[in-house]
Amino acid sequence: MIGFSRDGNVVTIELQRHERRNALSAELCIAIRDAMNAAVAEHAHVVVITGEGSAFCAGADLSGDVYMEGFTDRLFEMLRSIDTAPIPVIAAVNGPAIGAGTQLAIASDLRVVAPTARFGIPAATLGVSVDKWTMRRLASLVGGGPARTILLGIEQIGAEEAFTRGLANKLGTLDDAQEWAHRIANLAPLSLRHMKMVLNDDGTMEAQSPEQLDALHAAWLSEDVQEARAARIENRPPVFKGK
Repeated sequence: MIGFSRDGNVVTIELQRHERRNALSAELCIAIRDAMNAAVAEHAHVVVITGEGSAFCAGADLSGDVYMEGFTDRLFEMLRSIDTAPIPVIAAVNGPAIGAGTQLAIASDLRVVAPTARFGIPAATLGVSVDKWTMRRLASLVGGGPARTILLGIEQIGAEEAFTRGLANKLGTLDDAQEWAHRIANLAPLSLRHMKMVLNDDGTMEAQSPEQLDALHAAWLSEDVQEARAARIENRPPVFKGK
């Protein structure tokens, strides 16, 4: 389900569900979290995360357990393990990073993006929403206006626009990401740890208000979610009623 390899002080974690375009299940989220924790415990200096095949991560696996209780907890645990790791994490975005794939990419500290990559969060087409961390981090990376376009307008951005807006730090391949990781691995670890800690203090750690949590849960438990699932199975547009 994942590959874990080490070259010197650089660990590479590869999502290996190419038959599902590396879509996230609860099991895969746990595997990524555990791999991140293992890399830190084994004193790696930099981690590179990428996807097997032509996709980085196609999002949550809508054919699996995404709507089941506990999936979002596993997803957020995985994202926190990357966000709070005391070492830099580079996402080598080798293809589409949609929904939870975008979340995985923005949890990383740096993004090296292939020409075929694209980013988007189509939560509103599924009747669900995303947490405050995701919205704040996206806005801190690309700006409030583009973040609204992605979240409220359900528009995707490609590699060139991602680079222009600062979502992508470099355009390149996995090899480019690993070469950059090796250069970063030679830098002072304590300096990098402090810089990451301060850069990630971007409002994402603020607790959601009770009203925000209620609204998030209302979306996930709504009739609209069931309508989105039915529409997907029946290959038709969903008809949302706000219930």
